Amino acid sequence: MHPPDRALAALALIALVEGLALIGYAVFDVIEVVRVGITGPEEVSNPPAVILLIVITASFGVALAFIARGWWRARAWARSPFLLAQLIFGLIGYELSQSEGSVERMVGIAAMVVAGIGLVLCFAPPVSRVISEDR
Repeated sequence: MHPPDRALAALALIALVEGLALIGYAVFDVIEVVRVGITGPEEVSNPPAVILLIVITASFGVALAFIARGWWRARAWARSPFLLAQLIFGLIGYELSQSEGSVERMVGIAAMVVAGIGLVLCFAPPVSRVISEDR
C-alpha cells in the first residue's frame, strides 16, 4: 500500500483530529462528572442524559477515526459520512462562535474553518479521481 495523495491525507487528518477531539471531550465529560458532579438544568443534567451525551460523543469520535482510515485508504464510502460530519461540525462551530467567552468563540471559528476546508477538499478533483477508481 502506498501513501495517499496529499488531499486524501489532509482529509484523513481532519477526520482523525475531529474524532480525537470528540473522544477527548467525552473523557473530559466523564472526569467532570466524577470531579464536580452533574450540574446544570435538571431537564438535561440527569444521569441518563449525561451518559447518553458521553456515549454519543465517543461513538461519533470513533466513527470519525474509521472515516479517517477510509480516507487514508482512498475509499469512496468515506465521503458521505465525512460530509455529514463536516456539516454538523460547521453548525456546532457557528453556535460556539456566537458565545460570549473568547475561548469558545475561537474554538467555534476554528471548527467552522476546518469543516469548510474539509467540505472543499472532499470535492477536489484529485480526491474525486482517486476515489472513483475505488468503485
